Amino acid sequence: MDFLLQVKIGALIGLLLLTLLFGFIPARVKWFRDTNGTETHRTVLSLISCFAGGVFLAACLLDIIPDYLSDINAALDSQKVESNFPLPEFIMAAGFFTVLILERLVLNCRERAGSHEERAPLIQDNRNGHGHGTSPDLESSSHHVHVDFQAHSPFRSFMLFLSLSLHSVFEGLAIGLQSTDSKVLEICIAILVHKSIIVFSLSVKLVQSAVAPLWVAAYIGVFAMMSPIGIAIGISVMEAQLEAGALVQAILEGLAAGTFIYITFLEILPHELNSPGKQLLKVLFILLGFSIMASLTFMG
Repeated sequence: MDFLLQVKIGALIGLLLLTLLFGFIPARVKWFRDTNGTETHRTVLSLISCFAGGVFLAACLLDIIPDYLSDINAALDSQKVESNFPLPEFIMAAGFFTVLILERLVLNCRERAGSHEERAPLIQDNRNGHGHGTSPDLESSSHHVHVDFQAHSPFRSFMLFLSLSLHSVFEGLAIGLQSTDSKVLEICIAILVHKSIIVFSLSVKLVQSAVAPLWVAAYIGVFAMMSPIGIAIGISVMEAQLEAGALVQAILEGLAAGTFIYITFLEILPHELNSPGKQLLKVLFILLGFSIMASLTFMG
């Protein structure tokens, strides 16, 4: 077993264990079961989300997209494919729209099956706080984009779990398809930061939705496996050594890059920056996350 494969397997195991750890914290700590939350609670979650946004922004612009464009152009040249159409960029857009369309389909199915009270968007403009009520102040409180604490419905929690699981598979693909151990580690750091806050928020949502403890454990366990499954798929493509393997790898990298773009620019950054309060501090944490990843890239 070569070193690169060992690093990928280590990333797989690390993602699985850390996701389980962060997922079970809210389920075991009483403080997180309070649906009203606290200002400190909301602020900490918001700043961690901003930091994750900076990490993903750097991973996207400095690592994943440049490597993907290099790989796809080399693969197209080896297959003697020539076209004036911007195929590499189109593949990234396909990844972006695949996640967007599937997520909207999930929302549409929920709206058709749900009651009138559940017709608010699953992943909304998220200016809602951790508390209850519909006052403007509460609606403008910031928290992580993936969590809606206003709707304590087990059905909505399942839909939330389903859509987030889709993200995780593509995130894992970005690790499994890398060809150098340094890139595996850099992207793994980005995913660890992002997935930790997501699974933490998802766990809080499940707890507050009165989901049975056994189902909470099942949701968190399955969600924790999604990124490792994506890593395993990426490793399989790399190890298969298919004749068109380089092209298949590059296409999957492009789809994963499109997912990264979706997560960064449509979910994390706009929802945090559009919510009032501590704007300069949020920008500082975005820059901090970006700077750390940029430093890793520079040293690499």
